[in-house]
Amino acid sequence: MAKGPTWRVPFRRRREGKTDYRQRLKLLRSGKPRFVVRVSLKHVLAQVVRADPKGDLTLASAHSKELSKFGWKGSTSNTPAAYLVGLLCGYRAVRVGIKECVLDIGMHTPTPGAKVFAALMGALDAKLQIPHGEEVLVREERLRGEHIARYAAKLRSEDEGAYRLRFSEYFKRGLEPERLPEHFNEVKQAIITQYGG
Repeated sequence: MAKGPTWRVPFRRRREGKTDYRQRLKLLRSGKPRFVVRVSLKHVLAQVVRADPKGDLTLASAHSKELSKFGWKGSTSNTPAAYLVGLLCGYRAVRVGIKECVLDIGMHTPTPGAKVFAALMGALDAKLQIPHGEEVLVREERLRGEHIARYAAKLRSEDEGAYRLRFSEYFKRGLEPERLPEHFNEVKQAIITQYGG
């Protein structure tokens, strides 16, 4: 005699593809705050979060929109922006007394050199201790945006119209894409001066 269905409906956030509860449980068992990195098409968000039975508590946070306060004129969702957001969040976390975290990349596939690992490198440079493998870290030239500057120079030499169209947001903000690495260093120094110096 049948007793009803034997299958179990997954939790709503699992069905929506937002939370991997097995991974979350492993992170929570560490007992350390989580360094949470989320990347969308337009922005990067980094937070240091501590789990609490009533709900997660955000201890430090940084969003790519905030980079404009430090003079950032580049894209708010590329690899250099992800690094700067991680650096900013890392300094804020250290300032409130957090020394150690575990990395929480959510449902992102852990691809070496991805933006989530650029944010991780920013937090590491802010002296936040986060366990990681060296093979996932982003190359220094990509952090500075040299690959974007090279592509912009190549596109400019081949097709000026496509170059203007592709980097129109940069021009609106008053930045030539070929200058991105130098601009990155200026903004990084501004963050270090305000928080790390």
